[in-house]
Amino acid sequence: MTKTLYLEDSYRRECDANVVSVKDGKYIVLDQTIFYPKGGGQPWDTGKIIMENEVYNVVYVGKFSGEVSHEVDRAGLRAGDKAHCVLNWERRYRLMRSHTAAHAFASLLCTGTHALVTGNQIEEDKIRFDFSLEKYDREILNKYIDEANELFRKNVAVKSYELPKGEALKIPGVIKMAKALPPDIPKLRIVEIVGVDRQADGGTHVRNLREVGQIKLLKTQNKGKHNRRVYFALV
Repeated sequence: MTKTLYLEDSYRRECDANVVSVKDGKYIVLDQTIFYPKGGGQPWDTGKIIMENEVYNVVYVGKFSGEVSHEVDRAGLRAGDKAHCVLNWERRYRLMRSHTAAHAFASLLCTGTHALVTGNQIEEDKIRFDFSLEKYDREILNKYIDEANELFRKNVAVKSYELPKGEALKIPGVIKMAKALPPDIPKLRIVEIVGVDRQADGGTHVRNLREVGQIKLLKTQNKGKHNRRVYFALV
């Protein structure tokens, strides 16, 4: 199983790795990786895998049966090769900031309105959330945007750790996605914004809310009787 360095240290930008297997010339499994695979509403990382003087661009990363598969733009890597991985850090860091911003905003809105998240997607240029809000009111959404921005001006730590599943599920609001069931694993990874929010999450985040910056509301949509879609972005 691939060692997931991105969960141990989301700020790590480079690592050495051994090529474990290659499928169809361009799907590469490494023994360890800094590249985050698509999942949980967070996009995959991009970057480079370098072997000697040859550069292979990582264009997609996914997780299949516990292994992280890196799609590269050309064939050439072989099992047993020793490679050096370099992350597209600018893209990753923006996604980290966006992901932490999403947790803070969703926590404030869900706590204040008792809504649940019915969908979400983080992109490079925007963040999308669907909420089970009965009342469609842009002023309410702006209120929680403003409250989140106040938080982002404060020195608030963000940390992650694992808890036994039974213990984790006792945390109020640890699962914010409507109809979501926790995975069938003995431990859950918890991301905690100290004093603000704790929820199960397998993504990458900044270490302090001050790193987020500020966010702005882009647009809202009425997506059904009880479903409201919100788009916001880093300023």
